[in-house]
Amino acid sequence: MKTIRLIGEARKDLGTTATRRLREEGKVPCVLYGANTHVSFAVYSGDFKNLVYTPNTYLVQIEVDGTKYKSILQAIQFHPVNDEITHVDFLQVSDNKPVSLNIPVKITGNSPGVRAGGKLLVKNKKLRVKGLIANIPDSIEINIDNLELGKSIKVSDINVSNLELLDAPANAVVSVLTTRATKQADADAAKK
Repeated sequence: MKTIRLIGEARKDLGTTATRRLREEGKVPCVLYGANTHVSFAVYSGDFKNLVYTPNTYLVQIEVDGTKYKSILQAIQFHPVNDEITHVDFLQVSDNKPVSLNIPVKITGNSPGVRAGGKLLVKNKKLRVKGLIANIPDSIEINIDNLELGKSIKVSDINVSNLELLDAPANAVVSVLTTRATKQADADAAKK
């Protein structure tokens, strides 16, 4: 799993006035919790660009006043009008305790259903998994080489070693839909 490093400064004042002052300085108030730890700190808002505005999932190495913490992004809050980040929560992780997070889906291969005129529809771009942080991949690859027209690959069809998939087994991840043009071509062929 890829890692991003954030350097924060510990927050001593935690009230509304102190938080407002932090945001005026271009910083985002953050909290790290888990593993008997609760750390309040602030990070410059520009440092979140590669962590938040990406489809990837990252392990976050946070350094606050010389102390390093291994964590994942748990929750993020945005301003309702200008979409600026207003608050971020991180969950501290350990190497021997399972963690749940969303992993991006990567589609590989060439579907015969798409070659026959179908439309590929990716219904879930991320899947929720549970496992040790060392076993979590950057993405879950789904091969569509055998995906025919009108068929789907469901969560139950995906096998990922050392991880538990938390999504409902009946949920479709990727499907090949029959298009109007394909239906018309089949109807024309049936008339002949």
